[in-house]
Amino acid sequence: MHRRVTTVALATTLAAVLAVSACSSKSTDSGSESSGAAGSGLTISPVAQINTQGQEQPSVEEANALNPAEPGGQTCEPATIAMAGALTGADAALGINIKYGAQLAVDQHNKANPNCQITLKTFDTEGDPQKATQVAPQITNDDSIIGLIGPAFSGETKATGGIFNQAGLVSVTASATNPSLTNNGWKTFFRGLANDDVQGPAVANYLTGDLGKQKVCVIKDDTDYGTGLEAAVTKALGSKADASCSGDVKKGERDFSAVISKVTAAQPDAVFYAGYYAEAAPLAQQLKTAAPDVTFVSGDGANDPQFTAQAGDAAKGAYLSCPCGPAPSQFAQEYQSAFNQAPGVYSVEAYDIAAIMMKGIEEGNNTRPKLLQYIGQYRGAGLARQYSWQDNGELSTSLIWMYEVK
Repeated sequence: MHRRVTTVALATTLAAVLAVSACSSKSTDSGSESSGAAGSGLTISPVAQINTQGQEQPSVEEANALNPAEPGGQTCEPATIAMAGALTGADAALGINIKYGAQLAVDQHNKANPNCQITLKTFDTEGDPQKATQVAPQITNDDSIIGLIGPAFSGETKATGGIFNQAGLVSVTASATNPSLTNNGWKTFFRGLANDDVQGPAVANYLTGDLGKQKVCVIKDDTDYGTGLEAAVTKALGSKADASCSGDVKKGERDFSAVISKVTAAQPDAVFYAGYYAEAAPLAQQLKTAAPDVTFVSGDGANDPQFTAQAGDAAKGAYLSCPCGPAPSQFAQEYQSAFNQAPGVYSVEAYDIAAIMMKGIEEGNNTRPKLLQYIGQYRGAGLARQYSWQDNGELSTSLIWMYEVK
């Protein structure tokens, strides 16, 4: 149940596939217009995998990754897993990345295992915590659903975690990174990537170390994700985070003149933005116009081809961090073939999580209690990383990737 994955070619492959996505004229799923001319040719290229000290860590040359496309030979009762996240709205590309990653794994598994068929049901939360609380009961009341990939965003996870916990439904997020989510006492919540308390110090130390930045303005949006990441980055930057130019923006905001005035007055080396690509793109554009020499830096919420498409040439030279890893070449090709677009941020994590859940189902863990226990005890390699969880639902080990827009 494994595939051989070489990571030497990851950077080349990711650059190529993201270029395809960034150059597309329109994302019909998210409804977002892409700036084909201005953003043409830009790629989000992996630079280094780093630890919390900002130090580069060697990538594994080869990994034995769980492969849902290989026949398991088992017979199982039909089972259903769910995916919940934003499939429409301004940040829909992030949820669609997760949906497609999970769907690819399910389709490959079902083709290879005709006697063990799995269904993926998707639920659109629009990334809105209030909408998510309305969707969550639909998931928990469906007795056929025994596992959940998601919720996708930190705010909606915070709002619904108690509902899934009460229902005994295991939920493994491919993307929600607010550190406080594992402090709620939930027994059913697992995080499939590093949290912001890992990402914040890693990015801050990389900025002040390898990139040599001495003064950084930290700006955040008003989401749980943005708040958590901003706090982690600011704390790790210490005196190099200039409080005079810290700023807050709102989801949906497009005119950033007030916060940019603070930035230009402070004359920093870099701006770190904690938020999503829908706001990161116009912020980067306006920053480039006002202060062209200031480096724009952001996290996984902006690490998507939609950022380069919407920001256009202003995205060039930006650094984007992510607890998600680059897409391996075979996965990228299979994903592109299946969905006619390149994999994006969290696609690989969703694929891995779906594969782990289906492996558990193959082995007879076909009820909510059994699958919950299986996930809690799981140890194994995926395409993105080694997966095993602590008692609180956090990964046992986790690292961060830095990317540059070129």
